Amino acid sequence: MSSESVRIGPPALAGDLVAPPGLRGMVVFAHGSGSSRASPRNRQVAGVLNAQGLGTLLLDLLTPDEAADRRLVFDIALLTRRLGLAIDWCGDRPALHGVPLGLFGASTGAAAALRAAAARPQEVASVVSRGGRPDLAAEALGAVRAPTLLIVGGDDAEVLALNRAALRALPCEKRLEVVPGATHLFEEPGALDTVAWLAADWFVDHLARSATR
Repeated sequence: MSSESVRIGPPALAGDLVAPPGLRGMVVFAHGSGSSRASPRNRQVAGVLNAQGLGTLLLDLLTPDEAADRRLVFDIALLTRRLGLAIDWCGDRPALHGVPLGLFGASTGAAAALRAAAARPQEVASVVSRGGRPDLAAEALGAVRAPTLLIVGGDDAEVLALNRAALRALPCEKRLEVVPGATHLFEEPGALDTVAWLAADWFVDHLARSATR
């Protein structure tokens, strides 16, 4: 499946767009700290989503110079604004007009995804978090309306506790999926496959539901 290189916003954020035929929805990826749109983990998940008819936009939320500044890597407000640029870009692209939008966030990227969903309830139809840090979006959790799936490794004890607390705070349709034996990066055999299929099922269900409203 072919990928199109795109540039988004005045910062010219680099992205890779895949839009399969018969597009059922579009998912924008927000990677975590120390990662990029080239993350093999996110690309593996994106490949499964593409096979289910979902488009994907893997995006660097920081420029290369910015990514070298550790303070910006954890600047959730900045990452959220950049994710908003991607949401606007998708809304303005003729081929994506009317296509329901989901957000897939990993680690700190999940905090940005949740904050973006809270700020844009009419535009974000679904959220999936992989090993996310929802505590970094604590003030926004009560405003999230998009159905949200939290996926955490069973052996990622600290992050699992944070996600259990976030689950209680979220007022939307929500679910916590714990992948047994998996650690934070889901590097164990089969763990990332489980993440990918959980995410695909969630997005296919909820984006399709959004499209019929």
